[in-house]
Amino acid sequence: MENEIPNPESIRDEMTAIFFKTKQKMARRLKITNHDLTALGISDKELLKQLGRVAKVMTNRNGEAKANVLELVKQAWDDPQTVEKDNNHPFAHLAPAIAQYKNSFVPASEPKAFRLHKGIDYKVFGSENIEYSTLNQMDLSMKLPISKAGALMPDAHLGYGLPIGGVLATDINTIIPYAVGVDIACRMCLSVFDLPASVLGGEQDRLKNMLQQHTVFGTGGETKIRHDETLFDRKEWEAFSTLKRLKDKAWRQLGTSGTGNHFVEWGIIDITTPVVGFNVPAGQYLALLSHSGSRGFGASIANMYSRIAMQKTKLVKEVKHLAWLDLDSEEGQEYWLAMNLAGDYASANHHEIHNKIARALHQRPIARVENHHNFAWKETLPNGEQAMVHRKGATPAGKGVLGIIPGSMATPGYVVVGKGEPSGLNSAAHGAGRAMSRSKAKENITHHQLRKRLSAEGIKLIGGDVDEAPMAYKNIEQVMAAQTDLVDVVAKFTPKIVRMADGKEPSED
Repeated sequence: MENEIPNPESIRDEMTAIFFKTKQKMARRLKITNHDLTALGISDKELLKQLGRVAKVMTNRNGEAKANVLELVKQAWDDPQTVEKDNNHPFAHLAPAIAQYKNSFVPASEPKAFRLHKGIDYKVFGSENIEYSTLNQMDLSMKLPISKAGALMPDAHLGYGLPIGGVLATDINTIIPYAVGVDIACRMCLSVFDLPASVLGGEQDRLKNMLQQHTVFGTGGETKIRHDETLFDRKEWEAFSTLKRLKDKAWRQLGTSGTGNHFVEWGIIDITTPVVGFNVPAGQYLALLSHSGSRGFGASIANMYSRIAMQKTKLVKEVKHLAWLDLDSEEGQEYWLAMNLAGDYASANHHEIHNKIARALHQRPIARVENHHNFAWKETLPNGEQAMVHRKGATPAGKGVLGIIPGSMATPGYVVVGKGEPSGLNSAAHGAGRAMSRSKAKENITHHQLRKRLSAEGIKLIGGDVDEAPMAYKNIEQVMAAQTDLVDVVAKFTPKIVRMADGKEPSED
């Protein structure tokens, strides 16, 4: 095959095309763009525009090398005060504006990393029954730079960040979502009826049916019957988008109980010492006791703002769950409002349960006692300093304050009056406290052992599982003996018919 002779015109056209393509590429490389300027750290749009206009004149019209022009821009950006004094510098006239911008601009930065401090001494009640891991967790919490004081209750066991049974006082303007707990405003409520304890023997089936018909348990438990919905008329529900979104969920779950150690139970209350606020003559009465919190509403708030706190407050791994929110921040204000609303919701939740059952019983309670044990309060410390006091699984026990400390499904609980002990930060235990984790209880306790123990104590159980067996808890009598400096006992509650959720792993109590 003969070689073809190239066409001179086609060769010229091809070379011309290559020339212009090469010229365009070189022009692009020589042209100063906004990307080049932002790479120097310039972010203000107006300054980008003005610096770019001058830079482009220098390269496009005056033929200045791109690298030289960018070096001059960098000089003006890095040291505008010096450039302003150099009348020959092409960017001297923009130097004052650059200086003004940099003086007023606070660049975004990563959240500050906080170091742990040496640690603050705190009082431990019932230390002989508290595991080392729990004590170590409390030690770490006392090393936070915001920590002011602390105390550990005799029912304490390991939790997330702060032990359950831990009391932590921090700077007045800070709040730690995980030190409040996942179940915000988890709460006790006791109603006493003017009926003799013998009712539990003669009408046991009727009372058992009331618990089955008028209580709802479980993570997604809802009810269609609500007697008092006035809580949902409050303007707080419209304060910000998260509350608006959770309002309907909270409404559907009003009057229900969660899983795990939450319960509603009939029992006998033996009143030994009537006190102000609990004006019931000494004797034995029928009583209803419940343990529940703010349901899915509170859990959603806790999880959301715990994540936000951990994003904003960087801490070492060992205490990362103790990240806090500043109450001056938008997130801190939102959490504070939501936490207090969750507290009122938890109270209303208990009232719904008790009022439904009271109506079925055709009785009104002659006394009612209730208290949070997962919450934060602004209080005055013994030294007179204002602080945020977090009680995570701890009962408020200020002087003269009534509270309830339950045992387990087969052991007594107690109505107490606080002594206002400074070393305990006006607090007491919130229950017997776990001696075994849930997984360990399921490995070591059989259903036969549980049934045998309940039968021996005369307890009727609806729902529940071995992870809530009385053997999984500390000895309530030892817990009470360890806090005689904190509270006085005024009544003893003995459970008889216990309603709990079917065996499901709960959130933290």
